[in-house]
Amino acid sequence: MTQTPPPAILRPDSLPSHDRGGGARTTPLVTRSLGATGFISGITAFEPGAAIPLHFHDCEEQVTILEGEAVAEIDGARHPVRAGDTTWIPAGLPHRFVNAGAGPLRILWVYASTTATRTLVATGGTRPVAAEHAWPPTPQVT
Repeated sequence: MTQTPPPAILRPDSLPSHDRGGGARTTPLVTRSLGATGFISGITAFEPGAAIPLHFHDCEEQVTILEGEAVAEIDGARHPVRAGDTTWIPAGLPHRFVNAGAGPLRILWVYASTTATRTLVATGGTRPVAAEHAWPPTPQVT
């Protein structure tokens, strides 16, 4: 008989966050280590003007803007988004979020796989999304 992991109440303000560089910090929420088997999620905070590089994933991604204003660059198109707006991005589609406001930007992301990967468009380098949450970081596969 398989043991079901216990449910969890997560409080992002009390969880560790990880510097992603360029003014972005990520706080993992639901992860495999928690017992998740179908998805992973977290919050990324961006300083004004910050962005992460154009990339794509090997699974679907949902992003909800929690705070601030952004430009969602998805497959070459730029879309203004603000708190409450939600995107759905199919696997393999290049995208990124840029903080377009004067204040902080916070996004809630959900990947439809516990083993989701991120591939940077500029370099082609791929690594697990979860590698951004570990210390020391997992090397990027090129």
